[in-house]
Amino acid sequence: MINWSQTAFVFPGQGSQVVGMGKDIAEAYPAAREVFDEADAVLGYSLSRLCFDGPESDLNDTYYTQPALYVCSIAILRALQSRLPAVRPGALAGHSLGELTALAAAGVFGFAEGLRLVQTRGQVMRDAGTRNPGAMAALLGLDAPQVRELCARASGEAGGVLVLANDNCPGQIVISGESAVIDHAITIAKDAGARRAIKLAVSIASHSPLMTSAAEAFAQALSQIDFQEPAVPVYANVTAAPLTTGGDIHRELEMQLTHSVRWTESIQAMVAAGFNSFVEIGPKDVLTGMIRRIESSANTTNLNTVDNLDAFIQSFA
Repeated sequence: MINWSQTAFVFPGQGSQVVGMGKDIAEAYPAAREVFDEADAVLGYSLSRLCFDGPESDLNDTYYTQPALYVCSIAILRALQSRLPAVRPGALAGHSLGELTALAAAGVFGFAEGLRLVQTRGQVMRDAGTRNPGAMAALLGLDAPQVRELCARASGEAGGVLVLANDNCPGQIVISGESAVIDHAITIAKDAGARRAIKLAVSIASHSPLMTSAAEAFAQALSQIDFQEPAVPVYANVTAAPLTTGGDIHRELEMQLTHSVRWTESIQAMVAAGFNSFVEIGPKDVLTGMIRRIESSANTTNLNTVDNLDAFIQSFA
């Protein structure tokens, strides 16, 4: 039987979207369908249809991707809670956009308020990407200190912005910055020992200084939110430490757009605090794979289909 006090729920960010996300769970669980219906009403367009039927090109537009992931994860969470109302994990965390999902799950703000905030985040990031186009690339086989050195070298030689954006897990790091500098970094990555260097299909340099205008615009939206204290600890991307006050949360969400996602350190901090089980709530199992590489002894579960969700719930019968 799972020990909830030693269990953390984790929520994914961009890259976990897929056409059909949440459809089977919404059909099987009225609580999940209600979340999608409420989202459609709040946003004024059919996000549910986009999630269930696509098109993929729209779902991959950050303006739509972010609310889609937020809504899908909350829908799965609500479905779980409808059958196991006493479920209360000991901690929460979310990767990039998923951090807002974690905060909603912790009661920091309501679902609709969080959805509007997520939609604004998608808008300001898309706008920033239009003003300051950038790129991202995944590097496999290098550790964080090596990647920081690589970024400094490529940035100096190419004369532009390049930073470590996501420290996802050992051997998997994402860099972000100006496209030309990314291209240069890829050409020299093998010299630094990278097994692979893959440019990602994005035009937005998330978690880099190119998102400064987005962070400034997002700060205005954040200033309108009355953040409540989280019901359970939420481990932050920027600090890899629990968020405990509204002020902490405001600063975290503003800084997150231009700072690195310290996912490896966040999971390590949670393991050190006694968390040994992680449940990924979202449309894929991206975080589950990362967590296994960070801490091989951790118990991991992903709730991304109705079959997985049903099996998880039935294990408590």
